[in-house]
Amino acid sequence: MSKKLFVEKTSSKGIVIGKAYVIEKTDLTPEGYVLESKEEEINKFETALNEAKAEIAHLAKDSEIFAGHNMIVEDITLYDAVIGKINDEEQNAQIAVSNAIEEISNIFKMMDDEYMKERATDVRDVGSRIISKLKGINVNPFENIKEEVVLIAEDLTPSDTALIDLKLVKGFITELGGVTSHVSIIARNLGLPALVGVNGIMSSVLDNDIIAMDASKGNIIVNPDSNELEEYKILEEKFKKEEEMLKKLENLKAVTTDGREVQLCANVGNILDIQMAVKHNIDGIGLFRSECVYMENTHFPTEDEQFEIYKEAAVLCEGKEVTIRTLDIGGDKSLPYYKFDFEENPFLGWRAIRISLELKDVFKAQLKAILRASAFGYIRIMYPMIISIEEVLEANKILEECKQELRDLNIKFDENIEVGMMIETPASVILADEFAKYVDFFSIGTNDLTQYMLVVDRGNKRISNMYNSFHPVVLQSIKKVIEAGHKENIKVGMCGEFASDAKAAKILLGLGLDEFSMSASEINNVKKQILETSFTDAKNYANEVLSKPTVESIMDFLQNNTSN
Repeated sequence: MSKKLFVEKTSSKGIVIGKAYVIEKTDLTPEGYVLESKEEEINKFETALNEAKAEIAHLAKDSEIFAGHNMIVEDITLYDAVIGKINDEEQNAQIAVSNAIEEISNIFKMMDDEYMKERATDVRDVGSRIISKLKGINVNPFENIKEEVVLIAEDLTPSDTALIDLKLVKGFITELGGVTSHVSIIARNLGLPALVGVNGIMSSVLDNDIIAMDASKGNIIVNPDSNELEEYKILEEKFKKEEEMLKKLENLKAVTTDGREVQLCANVGNILDIQMAVKHNIDGIGLFRSECVYMENTHFPTEDEQFEIYKEAAVLCEGKEVTIRTLDIGGDKSLPYYKFDFEENPFLGWRAIRISLELKDVFKAQLKAILRASAFGYIRIMYPMIISIEEVLEANKILEECKQELRDLNIKFDENIEVGMMIETPASVILADEFAKYVDFFSIGTNDLTQYMLVVDRGNKRISNMYNSFHPVVLQSIKKVIEAGHKENIKVGMCGEFASDAKAAKILLGLGLDEFSMSASEINNVKKQILETSFTDAKNYANEVLSKPTVESIMDFLQNNTSN
């Protein structure tokens, strides 16, 4: 008899039918032996640590994912914590490492930001590697995979994925993890269907069970019956054909049937994302979330550390646009090495540009790193969460200071570097006509804009049905911003989730949006919509949508007028 499971948040789209390969985790429970010599245990730990460092450094050469692991294993915090537990608490090396790792990972787990929560997995992964060295265990649980399988696991760490022959993997399902976990990122980059955080999957599946998974909808059937199997075979074939068709669009420019071209760019958080994105023949990077550079670190990254990352981004994009958003921290995003004061309403508090303007040294280090990198490609600077002209002027004043300091040192940079701002607050919408006189471009951040315009917490499940970027007020705001930008002859882009919604593409095109920026894997879906319509039709379509007074009437119109 078949068993059905469902998960709300999908990780990587796709439909797959395959044989289950269940990964049982190696037992790395620390041994509770009595400590006899502190010096001996410290030597054991240091030897294991050095072996782990060497392995991670080797892996980091080929995979950006392990760069974060490298920082963790090199961090003096971990070393001091373990040594302290051996010396002061007389714990053996295995228990000391286990307890230190648990304490550090709990710091990440307690953070509100989903991305940072997932970094707890990285810490535990590093800890497991050190403990395996201490226990003398070197087992590859994936070595018996000899045919195509759907991997089933409690969780999959970056270290796990480094051992897998991914050519034999048709998809992933894990009990733990979120959509920002490394296995999710890997799956999206490779185009493999994946579902994570599937409660009960480990107790529901045995080796060689047949798995039918619709990762687009979050559906899993274990041992489907003949009718279900036939249904999924049809769906799988249909999905493959659609993907093949979309793949053919990759080398085409996004041009309407009557000749209007728009830019399709990628949203990224690190170099790995860029490496994967450029394979999709993107028009550039519309949003480089620089906060990821800070969040994946153990300290405020230095000017030189950031310069190397931004320079590599510029080189990888080969002269195409790289828009770097300055530090956008606060709200639901925090830093493990900086204590934020408690705030009743963090989304309305000390965040984004407000932090940069106050932590001037941190801001200058970032701006100078970006400026230096601009000598190696087409880089743009973008300020987040702007609500006043004064903020733009103050940020630009600091930018000019940075430029002069670099000139004094004869360091090259793009003297004409473009400076833009996010449009994601009601204030920035209302004052868009004025802001357009002070910046070189706009990028509409629909995630926060929708939240602020509708006064709806996007993370609150009780009112999640009220969070909808198709709301008339959000669409009217987008229209106003685009018109304001074009009046001053500046480019207007969008880097929020709404830009990747195929149902919205024709509306946004008709409103005159110049640049769509999204996850690279979603670009061809949007490109298809643009290639199949004319700008004239899109304008009429958008006007019709904006004439609707309610969300319901808009969604009904889209339902009846959207081609698949």
